[in-house]
Amino acid sequence: MRNYYEGGRGLLAPDRETALGLGVATSERMLGICRGRRKFLAASLSLLCIPAITWIYLFAGSFEDGKPVSLSPLESQAHSPRYTASSQRERESLEVRVREVEEENRALRRQLSLAQGRAPAHRRGNHSKTYSMEEGTGDSENLRAGIVAGNSSECGQQPVVEKCETIHVAIVCAGYNASRDVVTLVKSVLFHRRNPLHFHLIADSIAEQILATLFQTWMVPAVRVDFYNADELKSEVSWIPNKHYSGIYGLMKLVLTKTLPANLERVIVLDTDITFATDIAELWAVFHKFKGQQVLGLVENQSDWYLGNLWKNHRPWPALGRGYNTGVILLLLDKLRKMKWEQMWRLTAERELMGMLSTSLADQDIFNAVIKQNPFLVYQLPCFWNVQLSDHTRSEQCYRDVSDLKVIHWNSPKKLRVKNKHVEFFRNLYLTFLEYDGNLLRRELFGCPSEADVNSENLQKQLSELDEDDLCYEFRRERFTVHRTHLYFLHYEYEPAADNTDVTLVAQLSMDRLQMLEAICKHWEGPISLALYLSDAEAQQFLRYAQGSEVLMSRHNVGYHIVYKEGQFYPVNLLRNVAMKHISTPYMFLSDIDFLPMYGLYEYLRYHVWTKGHAPTNFAKWRTATTPYRVEWEADFEPYVVVRRDCPEYDRRFVGFGWNKVAHIMELDAQEYEFTVLPNAYMIHMPHAPSFDITKFRSNKQYRICLKTLKEEFQQDMSRRYGFAALKYLTAENNS
Repeated sequence: MRNYYEGGRGLLAPDRETALGLGVATSERMLGICRGRRKFLAASLSLLCIPAITWIYLFAGSFEDGKPVSLSPLESQAHSPRYTASSQRERESLEVRVREVEEENRALRRQLSLAQGRAPAHRRGNHSKTYSMEEGTGDSENLRAGIVAGNSSECGQQPVVEKCETIHVAIVCAGYNASRDVVTLVKSVLFHRRNPLHFHLIADSIAEQILATLFQTWMVPAVRVDFYNADELKSEVSWIPNKHYSGIYGLMKLVLTKTLPANLERVIVLDTDITFATDIAELWAVFHKFKGQQVLGLVENQSDWYLGNLWKNHRPWPALGRGYNTGVILLLLDKLRKMKWEQMWRLTAERELMGMLSTSLADQDIFNAVIKQNPFLVYQLPCFWNVQLSDHTRSEQCYRDVSDLKVIHWNSPKKLRVKNKHVEFFRNLYLTFLEYDGNLLRRELFGCPSEADVNSENLQKQLSELDEDDLCYEFRRERFTVHRTHLYFLHYEYEPAADNTDVTLVAQLSMDRLQMLEAICKHWEGPISLALYLSDAEAQQFLRYAQGSEVLMSRHNVGYHIVYKEGQFYPVNLLRNVAMKHISTPYMFLSDIDFLPMYGLYEYLRYHVWTKGHAPTNFAKWRTATTPYRVEWEADFEPYVVVRRDCPEYDRRFVGFGWNKVAHIMELDAQEYEFTVLPNAYMIHMPHAPSFDITKFRSNKQYRICLKTLKEEFQQDMSRRYGFAALKYLTAENNS
C-alpha cells in the first residue's frame, strides 16, 4: 500500500556512451543526427427527515375466487345471497385492518408535517460547526402515491457530520479507461464536498501509476489517497467464473473487509461510472441510521433483472425481489468483520455456483445471494442515492425534478447512450464535470487542519523566496508551478525490442498542432511519447478527435500524457520532461511536433545508429557524406537528438519561446556527450502559424529582457556545476 497526500537543426543518438543529433532542414533542407558519451542523468518525475416506509399502498382489499370483496360499510349485508357468519368475520377483520392503515397514515402525515416545520432550521445549521444533510423531500401527496423510500418510520434525531470529519471512499479501478472515469467521479465529489476526503483506491499497476501522478500534481487540500494492489487480490476472487464486462476487478468489492485497514470502521464504496449531484457528506450521514445488524446500505435494483422475466429462460442469481444494486454501497466494516463476512460470502458463492456455474453481474450477484439468506443485513437507501441509467430500469420513479437527484449511475456498457427520457439532461450534467477545470477544485477547507504535505510545503517555501516586485517574477514563478498531469490518457501497449536498440519519438504540443498527429504517426511507426498542453475541455476534444481517427486508433504504441493548462506561459520544457520520463525504450528521439520524420527513419535508427554515434549538422558536409562524422558544439546550437533515456532533463526556467532547446544541448555538451551526424537521415519542418509565445517575444520588450536575464543566470549555474569547462559557453556567447 502506498500513500499520497493532498494533497536547419540536428538530431542526437548514442552508441555505448555516445549521443546522436539529427540536423534539421526547412522544407527542402535536410537534417542530420548526433550522439553523445558519458553517463546520463536519471529522468525524474439540511437534513429533512422522511418517514421511511417502502411503497405504502393506501387501499385495502381481498380477493376470493377471483372476485373483489368490497370494504364499503354502506354495503347492505342483506343484499348478498352468499352472506354467512364466516364472511361477516372476514369483513370485520378487514375493517380493522383498514382502520389500522388509516391510523398509520395519520401518524405519518403528522411526522412529515413536523419534519417540514424543522427543515429551515436544519438548512441554517449548515453554517455551524456541524451540519445536517438534506436527504430528500416529500409530502402527503407523495405518501398517497407511494413514492417514498427507506425502511424506518422513525424520524428521530437528525444525523450530523462534523465539519472536519473525514469521509472515506473506496473505488476499484483498473486500466486506462477506468482511470479517466475515476477523474470525473472525483471531480463531482470535490465540487460539492465540504469535508476532508480519504480515497482508498484498489488499483492495478496501470491505474496506480496514472492516478498517483494525477493526485500528486493535483495537490487538492484535505484529500488523501491510499493505493491497494489489485493484482495481489486476484487470487481471492479468481476462482469465481464471471461473465461481467468488468472482469475479475468487478468481484473485488467482496474482499474490502480484508483489504482495507483494520482500523477503518466504515466506507462508501462507489463504481467508477458514478456522478455526484450533491455533497457526499449527505450519504455519509446515513450511516447514523443503521440499526441492529444492518451493515450494508444499498439501493434497490431499478431493473427487472433479478425478477427473471427479461427474456425466455432468463435465470438470474437469487435475490430479494428486485435485488440491490452495488454501484453505491455503505459498508460498516467493523461489524462485517465481526460477522465473518469473508466466510459468509464465500460459502454462499460456492453453493450458488454449483447451479449457476458463473456470475453475470459480478459482485452484485453474490451480494444479493447473501442478502437473500440474511435480509437483516441491509439498510435500504432511498433510490435517489443510485439513479441507475441502464436500458431496462425504472429510474424515473426516483426523481421528479433536479433537486431530487443525488447520485447518477451510468450502469450500462453503453454508458452515455442508454435509453432514458431524461438522458440528455443527465449527459449534460456528466459533461459539465468531465470538462470542468480541475484547478478550481484546489480550494482550502477553512478551519480544518490538514496533514503536512512535504511537496506543498516545499512549493510554498520556494514561492515565498521569490521577489514579487521583480519584473521577471512571472517567469521565475512558472519554474515552480505544479501542473496537474494525467499520464496515458488513452490506452497504451508496447513491448520494446529485445535487442536493446529501440527508440521512442518524444514531442510536445498544444491544441493548435493537433492536426499534425496523424502525419507523424504515418511517418514514424515506432513508439511515441507525447505531452499535450490542454485545458480540461480541450482534453475531451482531443479524446473525441483521437477516437474518431482511424490512424490514431490503430496505434497502441503512442503514449498521450495530458498536462493541464495553468499560468500564462507555455511550459515547453516541462512538457518535454513529462514525455521523456514515460518511455519504455532505451533510447529516445527528442523532436518537436512540427517536424516530420522521413519515411523509414525509425527503422534506420535502430539498425544503423547505435554502433557509431551521431551528432549535429554541418549541412555542406552532410549533403555528400556517406559515413557518420563528428561535430563540435557551437553557440546557439539546438539539434534534435537521439539520446539514451537517462539523459539530463530540460531546464524548466525557460518557458514559452527562446533558449529551451539551446540550454539542453549545452548541458549535454558539458556532460561530455559526443555529437555525430548520421547521413541519409532527415526531417522536414512543416509550416504553421506563429505560436502565441513567439508573438509575445517579438512584441514585448520586457519578455526579451527577462529571457536575456534567464540566459545569464543559466550560464552562471553552469559555471558553478561544471567549473572551468563551462567558461567556453560564456566566451562563445560573447563572441556570437
